Amino acid sequence: MAMEISHRFIGSSMALSVGKSRNGVSGISRVGLSSVSAVHVPRRMFMQLVGFGSVLTLLDFPGLAAPVPQMKEPQVIRTLKLPSGVRFQEIIEGEGREAHEGDLVELNYVCRRANGYFVHSTVDQFSGENSPVKLILDENDVIEGLKEVLVGMKAGGKRRALIPPSVGYINETLKPIPEEFGPRRSLLSHANEPLVFEIQLLKVL
Repeated sequence: MAMEISHRFIGSSMALSVGKSRNGVSGISRVGLSSVSAVHVPRRMFMQLVGFGSVLTLLDFPGLAAPVPQMKEPQVIRTLKLPSGVRFQEIIEGEGREAHEGDLVELNYVCRRANGYFVHSTVDQFSGENSPVKLILDENDVIEGLKEVLVGMKAGGKRRALIPPSVGYINETLKPIPEEFGPRRSLLSHANEPLVFEIQLLKVL
């Protein structure tokens, strides 16, 4: 049985049909307005065209395509810019202890480039397992920009910050930094550009 897929173009129309020719070979026929030509291709190739996620179906019949769920941006409570150039958004205000300079804190974070490219995270993107880090809020232990964002946060809070390189990884000893060679190398290779940190403060110890 022949199958047909209609495809519309501006100012013309064309139909594709598949079936078996007289010699038993499966093929695709293209029917134009004034001429007819046949192109024989293997059935497997045709199935790739009209099978899962067919481009023709998505373009010509968008109503048949499954809707793409939209990610909701978290509601931002407030946005602040610090004198150092750090910008951060308050997403969730915690209700626990407030962090002060010199405190030891435990947190999860996701680090991305300013264009959204993933760099490193303490939370596994696939399993959801997390490996929180402990940082001392001191300029000799943690990058200055992140310290400025964490000071004043309360346990349970979440912030998203854009940290310029001048208060970022100005040397390779500053934290947070991955222990594994690959992720560490990836992070430090972007040390001279702004980085986005999404932070969840778990505990003030």
